[in-house]
Amino acid sequence: MTLQEKTAHIKDAAMLEARMQADAIVGQHRKALENINEQHKAEILRQSETRIKAEVTLAKQQFAMAASKAQLELKRELGKTQKQLKKEIFREVEEKLQEFMKTEGYKRHLVSYVEKAAKFAGGEEMTLYINETDADKKDWLEEHTGMTLTVSKEDFVGGVRAVIHGRNILIDYAYKGALEREYQNFTFKGGTGIG
Repeated sequence: MTLQEKTAHIKDAAMLEARMQADAIVGQHRKALENINEQHKAEILRQSETRIKAEVTLAKQQFAMAASKAQLELKRELGKTQKQLKKEIFREVEEKLQEFMKTEGYKRHLVSYVEKAAKFAGGEEMTLYINETDADKKDWLEEHTGMTLTVSKEDFVGGVRAVIHGRNILIDYAYKGALEREYQNFTFKGGTGIG
């Protein structure tokens, strides 16, 4: 082998060795970069998942607050509507009561109230009151019950009140108190029961 051939052979061997070392260095560097890239991807994925969880939690909280606010507003509206309906219903009840108070049936009710009060008094002295709106029925009631009646200065809508003085007892068959009790106790069934 000539010197040129030896030089070329050494040169080829050195170049081969240099390429192998360069390939090894590039391979190591590539593996290191791939490892760093994988770690970076994992970190970004973890941060994304954390952010998504936080956003989902925040969205759920905002939804719950909005739903709660809407539900509260609906309850307020329901309560307001029920109060309006309740007033309308009792306005109609009062109108029906006024119509009933013009009938013979109402007179018979007054007679039965007077008789119940007299029976309860058991012969004790008492004062029987009728409402001022029933003053026109006074003579008829006294004739049909045999009792003396007094027209009340206090408006109790209708019905009869009696006071047994000896026992300090008020017998109240007045419609005013009954209407007020019914109004206070009235609730709509099936809903929230807002009264």
